[in-house]
Amino acid sequence: MEFYRIGDKLISIHKIQVMVEKILRLRMEGYSQQEAAQRLKLDRSFISRLESLGEVRKGSRVAVVGFPIKNKEEVSRILQEAGVDYQLIWTEEERQQFVRDKDGQKLLAEVFKIVGEVREYDVVVVLGSRYRIRVSEAMLDREVIGLVIGESPITEDVYVDPQALQKLMDNLSNVKA
Repeated sequence: MEFYRIGDKLISIHKIQVMVEKILRLRMEGYSQQEAAQRLKLDRSFISRLESLGEVRKGSRVAVVGFPIKNKEEVSRILQEAGVDYQLIWTEEERQQFVRDKDGQKLLAEVFKIVGEVREYDVVVVLGSRYRIRVSEAMLDREVIGLVIGESPITEDVYVDPQALQKLMDNLSNVKA
């Protein structure tokens, strides 16, 4: 155990970590700041300040889906740095493999599973053709933001402009914050 001496007090880092984890667990379970404070015999303002101290991003949960993407690694890095919660970025080869490796029933089940996962997010960004973006809006019944990367059908990997993607992510975080 790690201790710090502050004046005549001996402070346990472990004890602080355990309490912070309890606070965050209660908040993640849906307890309000006031309810968590009452349960743990703390001030609500302490919980508010603790959350502010650790806050990385405020706002909607964001998913990004795009294929076929030529610069997949670069796109994934930009999305990760932007704090995107879910990303499904495939090359044309990965998309073809996904389809090729499954029979009709299994393919449909996998597609529905992915759609179900993506529907959990507040905002979905789709990198694709206008057609694919419209289909995504209809399937997801969510706010969908499209970045058109080509005309349908797209059968080869497409290079996504990193600056355009970065600008979209910046604008999205500014609007949602």
